[in-house]
Amino acid sequence: MFENILKTKLKEGKKTIGAWAQLASPFTAEIMSSAGFDWLMLDHEHAPGDILNLISQIQAMKGTQCVPLVRAPWNDFVAIKRILDAGAQGVLIPYVNTREEAEQAVKACKYPPEGIRGVAASPRAVGYGQNTGNYLQRANDQIYIMTAVETPEAVENLDEILQVKGLDGIFIGPMDLASSMGYFGDPSQAEVQAAIQTVEQKVRAAGKALATTTGTWEQAQKLFERGYQMLMLMADGGALASLAAQKVKQFREQYPNG
Repeated sequence: MFENILKTKLKEGKKTIGAWAQLASPFTAEIMSSAGFDWLMLDHEHAPGDILNLISQIQAMKGTQCVPLVRAPWNDFVAIKRILDAGAQGVLIPYVNTREEAEQAVKACKYPPEGIRGVAASPRAVGYGQNTGNYLQRANDQIYIMTAVETPEAVENLDEILQVKGLDGIFIGPMDLASSMGYFGDPSQAEVQAAIQTVEQKVRAAGKALATTTGTWEQAQKLFERGYQMLMLMADGGALASLAAQKVKQFREQYPNG
């Protein structure tokens, strides 16, 4: 039977770890999923991938216990439909600021009568016509739906957003939230941190999963203690760039003249 093991873990109150997959590469998806992450966030908002890249990434994760999630490019029901039909088991929908927008996001992820997702037996997710694991009957319950809080408007409307039936979790985007509050790229500001704490408290009280991205393991530990259940510990592109810069720096310092 089709079961989203991530959604089961979150319902049980477990902590999970994931990573950004932003290089649109099946190779990095294969490497990170095989490493043992609980889930990967395949990025379609800030990364260059398309649906064919996405399918290749999800195929590369097959055979692992790592769940494929996708950050949609926008709160667009056509984009979300294609992402889910490709085999994603969950979606992070950016820039959701009101209850109405959250309702639209949830409806885009669910088949009728709960939503407006188009029903087709032919896509990869459904097993190319085989309805593998009774996908059509179980998808509405098993697909994980998360929206992002990235603006003061979303913080202000969070109580209403959290009332939307079918919404499983909230992702806090610290860089976007800080920038939209007037502190470009600086979430360390006291006003931003206060807004983040407000979101944390309300999401925990609503019984939804709380997610964000982290820079260090020490930060991740603190966030887990604050009730987060989903933390992104790295990004494929960023990690490779950092390691490459470190190795070159070490060489240049040791052998400045080559």
